[in-house]
Amino acid sequence: MDFNLKKLTSDAGVFFTRAVQFTEEKLGSAEKTELDTHLENLIARADCTKNWTEKIFRQTEVLLQPNPSARIEEFFYEKLDKKIPSRTTNGELLGQYMLDAAKDFGPGTPYGSTLITVGEYQIRLGGAEREFLQTSAINFLTPLRNFLEGDWRTISKERRLLENRRLDLDICKARVKKAKQAEAKAAAEQELRVAQTEFDRQAEVTRLLLEGISSTHVNHLRCLHEFVEAQATYYAQCHQYMQELQKELSSANSNTYPNSFASNANPSTSATCPSPVSSATLPGVSPPCLASTSTPGIAREPSGQLKIQDVQQPSTGHRKAKVLYDYDAHDTSELSLLADELITVYTVPGMDPDWLVGERGNQKGKVPVTYLELLS
Repeated sequence: MDFNLKKLTSDAGVFFTRAVQFTEEKLGSAEKTELDTHLENLIARADCTKNWTEKIFRQTEVLLQPNPSARIEEFFYEKLDKKIPSRTTNGELLGQYMLDAAKDFGPGTPYGSTLITVGEYQIRLGGAEREFLQTSAINFLTPLRNFLEGDWRTISKERRLLENRRLDLDICKARVKKAKQAEAKAAAEQELRVAQTEFDRQAEVTRLLLEGISSTHVNHLRCLHEFVEAQATYYAQCHQYMQELQKELSSANSNTYPNSFASNANPSTSATCPSPVSSATLPGVSPPCLASTSTPGIAREPSGQLKIQDVQQPSTGHRKAKVLYDYDAHDTSELSLLADELITVYTVPGMDPDWLVGERGNQKGKVPVTYLELLS
């Protein structure tokens, strides 16, 4: 082992002297050379870039791989410079489960054939997700990582070196002030000139590196556009696959489930009724429409057919219901409703199945079923 005691002693002395200077500066008993304003601004801008790049990088990792164990595994593969093994996406795994289930249930059954169709599309969705993850990792995550692990480490190293040169400069300035003999003062001034030259050289090197942050921003801007493009392509593929899947299921199940993935075919209501997706499950959507009372086959009972005031609540068969939307009564036989309130509902013989009798305190009237969520 090559042990240079003289060099070790010299380095320890320099370190101790710098530590003393740094401590005295913090205590206010020693002068400190300030960096020029431009360099200070560059340092602040670089720190801001590093902090936000790190946060964006970490959160993007979470977005692309929510599983922390998988992220740790990928991290070790990268550090070991080994290829990350291909991992099945959740969509592909779900699709494969559906295909395997269809084999047991029978591919010729309605349920089995539908599982096959949906499973195939889930695998397609998983493939699109895999492509999106790979593209985003290459075009967005890798440049951010290269900056944090490459450029920023170089900048940090040069900044530490600049701080050491500044401490050395201030130490020399203090020696010049303390020197009383001409010979000692001349030697201190010579050391000061050397320290000033080294400090100026290091400040210039650090400034050039920090000005490169502008190029980093341009590069990250391009990567951000590529990331958004990859997202747009991925979501467009998913939307296309789901539209195709809906069409296939609508065609295959039209005989068994005529209302699945299709609007109500009744010409009297198809123009005004909402889409087949249940509006009760989507916040902010319009409430279900009701057919006009002048149209044949209406859901609302003809006025006068059932006298609501004469109806008595049965001892059994009534239940609570939560109101999903506001509803204004059209006549005295109906009950106006307010969203989120609870009412008691029940049915009576001869009443249209799309309506129930609702009670709220002493008030009673017909209420549309589509405006209610029946509670157990």
